[in-house]
Amino acid sequence: MESRNPATGQVVATHAEHDVEETKRLVNRAREVFTAWRRVPFPERARPMREAARILREEKPALAALMVREMGKTIVSAEAEAEKCAWVCEFYAEHAERFLGPEIVETDAFRSYVRYDPLGVVLAVMPWNFPFWQVFRFAAPGLMAGNTGLLKHASNVPGCALAIEDVFRRAGFPEGAFTALMIPSRLVPDVIRDPAVAAVTLTGSESAGMAVAAEAGRAIKKVVLELGGSDPFVVLADADLAAAAKAAVTARNLNNGQSCIAAKRFIVEAPVYERFEAAFTRLTAALRVGDPMDRATDVGPLAREEFVRELHDQVERSVKAGAIRLLGGKPVDGPGYFYEPTVLSRVTPGMAAFDEETFGPVAALVNARDEEDALRLANLTPFGLGASVWTADRARGERIAGEIDAGAVFVNGIVKSDPRLPFGGIKRSGFGRELSVHGIREFVNARTVWVG
Repeated sequence: MESRNPATGQVVATHAEHDVEETKRLVNRAREVFTAWRRVPFPERARPMREAARILREEKPALAALMVREMGKTIVSAEAEAEKCAWVCEFYAEHAERFLGPEIVETDAFRSYVRYDPLGVVLAVMPWNFPFWQVFRFAAPGLMAGNTGLLKHASNVPGCALAIEDVFRRAGFPEGAFTALMIPSRLVPDVIRDPAVAAVTLTGSESAGMAVAAEAGRAIKKVVLELGGSDPFVVLADADLAAAAKAAVTARNLNNGQSCIAAKRFIVEAPVYERFEAAFTRLTAALRVGDPMDRATDVGPLAREEFVRELHDQVERSVKAGAIRLLGGKPVDGPGYFYEPTVLSRVTPGMAAFDEETFGPVAALVNARDEEDALRLANLTPFGLGASVWTADRARGERIAGEIDAGAVFVNGIVKSDPRLPFGGIKRSGFGRELSVHGIREFVNARTVWVG
């Protein structure tokens, strides 16, 4: 496996893969460690989890630089990602015992209750766009629940995978409690089928989700999927347009536009459409594209060269179908995998920018006749991950939030993940939840105990 710097296109490191025999050994080790780890009391599990948080903060500069080097996110966002990982470690160290404590249920028994016990070895198939956060939001609750974890990370961030394993090892978790499997995707079905593996979680593309879910289904194993999104950002006529436009530009271009929960379709009521369009375009034009290690950079490169071609194809097909290119719309000349921050106006259903997930700094502005039409357009997508609604009337925003097909709806705020709140989608954005009490209970056995 090799790491290639998206800002330059140059190979920066190579890593040896695990062969079939070594993979089998590591999977079996995770199962053996689980038999002891599941019996460790919560306070003892929490100690290394808190130490992992300390290491993440202490080594944040080096870990952030690694993220920048392997996938091209800006150094500022990489540092914030390391900090967020420390937060989720501390959150579950503090709350796991309460989340998974026994629940007394009054029945005809002398005593009856539900207890939450770990399932075993959980395989995580993780993406490259948030190379630390995606992993920690699975690993922190999983390890605190008493499970052990196997990580099959994206092939372009192998250094991040090994660094995360090293953080957990140095924090004091047992050897084998968390293991990075350095394997190609073709070996993932073998790991899923392995009797030592109890469950699977995946964050990634629809195609990857379908393949993993099918394999897990054949093996009758629990699976959680967090897939793509085409999040609507609904701006109603009574919204604070300056605040909405500023937030919209951030929401579209965060992580260089490569986020499942990045706002992608900006659905604006007709009376304020042109004013919003002007403000959004002006603010987008002011974004600085460049070296992701430069703290002044707003937008870095896409993670891989083929992503530039795919994004440009979506833009070209949308323009050919009638979208108006107000800004950008082409790859940046020179080394690296950069794409211009792009604004497409008058986007309608049937265009690639409306129907498909665009993974890069391309915004689709959609004109809605009124609130009813805006809601129709927001739900006119196969995805259902996140959404945001902007209005001066909070009660109106909450009402609309209940009518949008999404796992999360933020009123007058950018969609984000938070350890305190469940995270996940519906429709083709997947199923199951991560984070909060709901996330830690995904990979446990809700066991009924009845005592007569």
